[in-house]
Amino acid sequence: MAEKLKTLHLSNLCLLAVPRGGVVVAAPIAVTLDTVINLLVTRKIGHPANEEVAIGAVMPDGSAIFDQRTISNIGITDDKMEGMIKQGYSEIVRRQLHYIGSTAIPDMNGKEALIVDDGIATGYTIRAAIQWLKTLNPSKIIVAVPIAPPDVVANLSQEVDKFICLVQPDPFSAVGAYYKDFSETKDQEVMQLLQMK
Repeated sequence: MAEKLKTLHLSNLCLLAVPRGGVVVAAPIAVTLDTVINLLVTRKIGHPANEEVAIGAVMPDGSAIFDQRTISNIGITDDKMEGMIKQGYSEIVRRQLHYIGSTAIPDMNGKEALIVDDGIATGYTIRAAIQWLKTLNPSKIIVAVPIAPPDVVANLSQEVDKFICLVQPDPFSAVGAYYKDFSETKDQEVMQLLQMK
């Protein structure tokens, strides 16, 4: 993926990794493109019956996007949803402070924003990242992931300038099914990769 991105000849790049797994994927890209890794922390809102299934996502500023139809169907009240959003935002702030010691965001004005994650399932966290980034006035938004379902790629491609996805299995099962090792990335590993030059 790093070699594919190199052919885009990005000259005013801001590499934004979605932690934790996105930082691992972004590390060789940062080396190849001779840049540093910045963080873009969004937080999935999981379905009450299965936390792995996203029904929405919280953005770095505490706002959120969510599937209103699903929320109505499963009977999540406004108060409950508000609590889930607050909880997600608290985790975003915790990760920012823990990983980089600050909640400050890089200046994106006129930059080529490259969002990297370890894969996409429903697309909520990346969609939240894209929506939030658009408020920061980048010149381009590019998404690069190793794995995602083809329908999600098709939908998200319409929201960005370039979408790179190496593997688009149909039927799609889960992101982790396409990795030899999809063990949880630890905070310490993220911090080590962020300090990489």
